Parts: sequence; structure tokens; C-alpha cells
Amino acid sequence: MNDLLRKELQQADNNLLEAELTAFLGYDPYARNGWNTGNSRNGAYFRKVDTQFGPIEVQVPRDRNGQFHQHTLPDYKQHSDILESMIIKLYSKGV
Repeated sequence: MNDLLRKELQQADNNLLEAELTAFLGYDPYARNGWNTGNSRNGAYFRKVDTQFGPIEVQVPRDRNGQFHQHTLPDYKQHSDILESMIIKLYSKGV
């Protein structure tokens, strides 16, 4: 059961981070209106976070100019209780 919850938490967190970058940039991936805007997606880096269900590996997206700062995970911490409660609340509301 913990394995299933860990995988769902990891997927939800990765989707949330991608949505956060999309909102920051103002356009969807591969959208034509994002061309030549001066800032675009620039891959991701991997980060491990310990949760109550086990460790998850999160892909934190980057932008070309380095201006994107994610607010989902706390900086420089490897254990997050806030993340679990936020994802559970989002699932309960149907997001």
C-alpha cells in the first residue's frame, strides 16, 4: 500500500511542478507563442525527498534564464511533511 501511495505522490508532485513552471512562463510546452520570448524550459534536475511513505525522486524543472523558483518543495530539505498534506488536500478536492 505504501508503494502505491509513494508512486502516486511522486507523480502528483512532478505534475504540480510542471504546472508551476507553465504558469510562470505563461505558455504550454511546445507552444508556438513561447518561441523567441527570451525564456523557455531548460530540462530538469532530480531531487530525492523522504516522505512518510518512503523516498521519492522528484524532477524539478528549470528555465533558461534561471528565474523560476518552485514553491512546492522547501529549499535544501530532504524531508517534507508539508508536501504530503498538500497533495492529500488537493486529491480530496478533486484537483
